[in-house]
Amino acid sequence: MTDLSTIIKPSNVAVITGGASGIGLAAAKHFAAAGMSVAIADLGGDRLARAADELKAIAGEEHVMAIETDVSDKASLAALERAVIQRFGRVHLLMNNAGIGPETSIFSADADWDAILGVNLMGVVNGTRTFGPHMLAHGEPGLIINTGSKQGITTPPGNPAYNLSKAGVKVFTEALQHELRNTEGAKISAHLLIPGFVFTGLSKGYGGEKPAAAWTAEQTVAFMIESIENGDFYILCPDNDVARPTDERRMAWAIGDIIENRPPLSRWHPDYAEEFKAYLDQAR
Repeated sequence: MTDLSTIIKPSNVAVITGGASGIGLAAAKHFAAAGMSVAIADLGGDRLARAADELKAIAGEEHVMAIETDVSDKASLAALERAVIQRFGRVHLLMNNAGIGPETSIFSADADWDAILGVNLMGVVNGTRTFGPHMLAHGEPGLIINTGSKQGITTPPGNPAYNLSKAGVKVFTEALQHELRNTEGAKISAHLLIPGFVFTGLSKGYGGEKPAAAWTAEQTVAFMIESIENGDFYILCPDNDVARPTDERRMAWAIGDIIENRPPLSRWHPDYAEEFKAYLDQAR
């Protein structure tokens, strides 16, 4: 169990990358409403300024920072940390949430691959490695929350660069939590947020209207907080269309490809379509 009252409280500080919209902004609002000082990092000056105004209306101008940050650039992350420490003194909660999702194929443009891996994976790695040492050194309780994806676990066909980036976030965050729990005196825990279908800026093709199957960003953040309070490392979010038992069986089938020596991504292989359907029906 994690006592969030020792972390999410007045006088403590939260940093959220990708904080100008979606899950990041919803999380920032939650932390601000709890009295925390909040620093959001994102790209797009006007969008960032609008998000900052929303947060200032909740927490007051003196408790809000908004800094343009390219999380794929180590120097930009280092500048973010310096600015936050100079303004607020220390960081108790880091949410590495920035993410992008241009479509890729194995042989698509280098620029798209580089951008996705730079933001989605190295933004998490370098964000943690930039802020983590100081968070450990000040000795107060804290959290590092990294935003992953179900696509990093079941790795469906269609966007290999995105899947690779999110699979890397899973592996990195598992290793991070293992190292933290074996570091003497460490009061920081790591958690992997695995959203379901969430209506955010990455949602495409819905004309600005939330689909019935999707959760809102606010629902996702509420579930995240509840899960951390329960001591969960894997924050596996459902949505209005997919319940946890279905997610569990999809994930178990994916690892079963190795154990059963099936073809990779057999869930989408025509020779296994009926077998997978029968297997999934057991969850319903």
